[in-house]
Amino acid sequence: MESGERRTLARDESFNFRAAYWPELHGLLYEALPENVVLWGHLVLSFTVSDGEYPVQVRARVLKTGDEIDVSADLLVAADGCLSSIRQSFLPDVKLRYSGYCAWRGVLDCSRNEESETYSGIRKAYPELGQCLYFDLGPKTHLVLYELTKRRINWIWYVNRPEPETKGSSVTTKVNDEAIQNMHKEADGTWLPEMARVMKETKEPFINVIYDCDPIERIVWNNVALVGDAAHPTTPHGLRSTNMSIVDAAVLGKCLAKWGSKKLQCALEEYQSIRVPVTSKQVLHSRRLGRIKQGLSLPDRESFDPRTASDESCLELQQKNLPFFIGAPLQSN
Repeated sequence: MESGERRTLARDESFNFRAAYWPELHGLLYEALPENVVLWGHLVLSFTVSDGEYPVQVRARVLKTGDEIDVSADLLVAADGCLSSIRQSFLPDVKLRYSGYCAWRGVLDCSRNEESETYSGIRKAYPELGQCLYFDLGPKTHLVLYELTKRRINWIWYVNRPEPETKGSSVTTKVNDEAIQNMHKEADGTWLPEMARVMKETKEPFINVIYDCDPIERIVWNNVALVGDAAHPTTPHGLRSTNMSIVDAAVLGKCLAKWGSKKLQCALEEYQSIRVPVTSKQVLHSRRLGRIKQGLSLPDRESFDPRTASDESCLELQQKNLPFFIGAPLQSN
């Protein structure tokens, strides 16, 4: 908070987490795969599921040439994000829920400036940066701050506002210079000067519209399985979006290895039975945590204000309250 009087609301000395820069994470995953597994520049147009030798038929467009091709497979794993068109084909009535707030996001890259006063300033204002994940709370707002590798500062500032219009199939949007300047002015009156300076020096900050979805009971249909945000759109406050996606993939892989290709339906049913109970609880907890930190209403508690909150009230901020925080089961009971 901007006030000279700062207070630690919650602290977890044993909080185990890893922060990753997306391009580097994607590179590690891609390099671990055999060659010719990833088809770049292909857009899925449609799919059908039948009882043939290869029950899944996918039609895709090669973006470079405009040609359309057919891909035959035993299994379609849909990892097409929170706006999943494949989920929509099975659950047309399931809609995303706007959270009531958006996030300004950006990464300040200080890797090429060893003498950066902005970098040294933010490290002084937040002395454990690089060794922890900071949540800085103000009245009806909060920000997340952590350091990536190579002196890059990642920040996310949540702002209560009506649902904005989005274009296409993205939940992120670029903004004009006027909006960015207004954000800078608001930052001056909300956060520490060192934090406001980080925001001002960040190139091309953007807005992320925050959605989630009420948990769905099914993530498998015949030879189609949903994973990641396609299976469970979630707000980011449980720090589990990427985590859930990785665990989805791990569980699905283990189930396929256990049952083999001849018992594909058994593998998919087990995958669903393991993951749905876990992700459903995590999505709802993350939704609640976001509303608390943003000072939004909840039926069973008063709106949270970090300036007046009791120690007991602050206990709910701890990430370890997330269901299955220690670990989720990898096999069904």
